Amino acid sequence: MREEQDAAARHGVDRADELSSAGGPARGGAPRHRVGRRTPRTVVTARVVVGLASAAVLATSGVSWAAYRWITNGLNTSDALDRVGRNAPRHLDNSVNLLLIGLDSRKDMNGNDLPKEFVQDQLHAGSSDIGYYNTNTLILMHIPADGGKVQAFSIPRDDYVQTFNGDGSSQGHFKIKEAYSNAYTGARERLYRDGVRGGDLEAGSREAGREATLATVQNFLGVPIDHFAEVNLLGFYDIAKVLQPIQVCLKHPVRDRYSGADFPAGLQELNPKQALAFVRQRHGLDGGDLDRTHRQQAFLSSVTHKLKTQGVFDDLGKLRGLFGVVKKDLVVDSKLDVIDFARQAGNLTGGNVEFNTLPTEGSATRNREEVELVDRDKIRALVQAKIGRPAPSSSPSSSLPSSPPPSPSRGGSGGGPSSPGPESSASAGGFAGESVKEGGIPCVN
Repeated sequence: MREEQDAAARHGVDRADELSSAGGPARGGAPRHRVGRRTPRTVVTARVVVGLASAAVLATSGVSWAAYRWITNGLNTSDALDRVGRNAPRHLDNSVNLLLIGLDSRKDMNGNDLPKEFVQDQLHAGSSDIGYYNTNTLILMHIPADGGKVQAFSIPRDDYVQTFNGDGSSQGHFKIKEAYSNAYTGARERLYRDGVRGGDLEAGSREAGREATLATVQNFLGVPIDHFAEVNLLGFYDIAKVLQPIQVCLKHPVRDRYSGADFPAGLQELNPKQALAFVRQRHGLDGGDLDRTHRQQAFLSSVTHKLKTQGVFDDLGKLRGLFGVVKKDLVVDSKLDVIDFARQAGNLTGGNVEFNTLPTEGSATRNREEVELVDRDKIRALVQAKIGRPAPSSSPSSSLPSSPPPSPSRGGSGGGPSSPGPESSASAGGFAGESVKEGGIPCVN
């Protein structure tokens, strides 16, 4: 047991089935904003004990407990994984799977519209009615127990899959991005009928959306999810604002009136508005959403590279400045120790992360929408091969419709820096288009 706890600690996390460190009273009195259900008393007691132990460790390492309290105070946390974990695949080792969720919503945490001028002028993201509660970005990061290369898997948002609610019940077949919004809408209607209003109505509805997203991804890939972090468009903008300028590299010049992207080829520095346009553009790109996915991967690589080179991961004061701006837009699971994870995140830089985009089998029309068909068994096999886990067997309840023959690759290899940078499609091992290696400023389409 001690070896397992030490292995988990090296990754800055506590596993759900081991001793867990949570927010609120368990953080030595530093409250967090809890967005899920009420935690049982026995769990709270255990977290208090672990919180006190964590305080002792921090004290012996010279970390300011006051600064720690400040960072975690007001952080939005969720218990969505508690329910979803009951149906999770079994863990085979001490590796950690973290799901990054980008919410395509023009709403704040209370469900209020973001200011119209801000959405249109700064985000260049159209009306507050667009996006609803769909997930625009889903990236699963697999952190191996032995400290080896981290494998990250981007899931195209239009993948047509069987979606699930948090309790394991099926929603039917939809785009994977719609699992969140489907559950949000259903929960909001039920809660409203029960007399829930205001912030509680929004929080409960979003918690159902998170549970559905976690359950759907977990079933789709056949791997357990240990932790997650969710951010919306405003949160993305705020992150870029703190870290600006953001360096990116493009293989070709682009100009797109929809996203506002207007960039020359080559290495360049972006302000927050430009950074959002960079990751949102899909019109005018040969690969469409596939190229946008690679943009998101490249942005994450650039951000972590900058945080590493500026020493943010090793400086609690700098972490405090970063979290002071973004924590209002961020939701993390209640068992994620953000300080520990941020400190360990420095070990994930320097070329130690590889981003892979899951393949699709061609476009089709389902539910009167254009979707991307997928071969779930093929995707599971690809993921399992990368993380060294046997692929789970298929079950009739979660099988997907037959897919047509694969369409031609939409990624393109193109030119660009040889290191660090993307690999060609031919060496992507069955994944879609290019894989992007973290560790610098990758050049993408």
